Amino acid sequence: MAKLYIVGTPIGNLADITLRALDALRSVDVIACEDTRHSMPLLSKYDVHAKLIAYHKFNEAECSARIIDLIAEGKNVALITDAGMPSVSDPGAELISRCREEGIEMQLVPGPTAAMSALTLSGIKSSGFTFLGFLPEKTADKVAILSKTAFSGLPLVIYVAPHDLKSTASCLLEILGDRKVYVCRELTKVYESVAVTSLANFECEERGEIVLIVDGSEADNPLNALPIPEHVAHYLAQGLDKKEAIKRAAHDRAVPKNEVYQACLDLDQNRPTNC
Repeated sequence: MAKLYIVGTPIGNLADITLRALDALRSVDVIACEDTRHSMPLLSKYDVHAKLIAYHKFNEAECSARIIDLIAEGKNVALITDAGMPSVSDPGAELISRCREEGIEMQLVPGPTAAMSALTLSGIKSSGFTFLGFLPEKTADKVAILSKTAFSGLPLVIYVAPHDLKSTASCLLEILGDRKVYVCRELTKVYESVAVTSLANFECEERGEIVLIVDGSEADNPLNALPIPEHVAHYLAQGLDKKEAIKRAAHDRAVPKNEVYQACLDLDQNRPTNC
């Protein structure tokens, strides 16, 4: 029976392709690529001639159905992305989930990932980490995600496009406070580098593929030292609506949401507040 191969590809250096990955790519009938033009140099270098189709974030639903039909017709399909592992901050999760629902056999062929490569090269000492991938564009969404992990004690691993690097560092400083940060650039490529800097005095070249590793902090959340209304007001200023701001403050303080809501109401009776 035909199957789906989930194949990891190099994150920069084409020589990092595995023997299993080459065997899989040469054996399948169809390869679903995030960008067929981007994948052609890799496939041409290793004499892979399967039919290529585009599978990316803008056509995941439609193309997932097409791939499932191809497999049902007896064609083996390999799923790859521009670099690294499918479904890790790249398209693939929808197809994999639907194949599982349809009872389609899948085979994983692992390869490099930028997150693990960056953690290794940074030398940071930690028993774990929190992987956030690319942060959302809206500030309120960034706050929502980062506030959940800010004081876990684990380093944060974040993917950043070069044109977003400085604005992301500024946002992280505002939400997390000053921390050491490792800026890993161009991993496995000729100009691979790791710059060790801080969020408050952030300096790094804005070029290439970038992974940020922000040092973890086990310190108490400084927002918890504020009066509850001011705590809520902090999140309102970040762009969250009142309901979400109260929810975040309650989460930070490990208290019921009603307690935070009531504190704001009590203050309203005496003087104006941002709550």
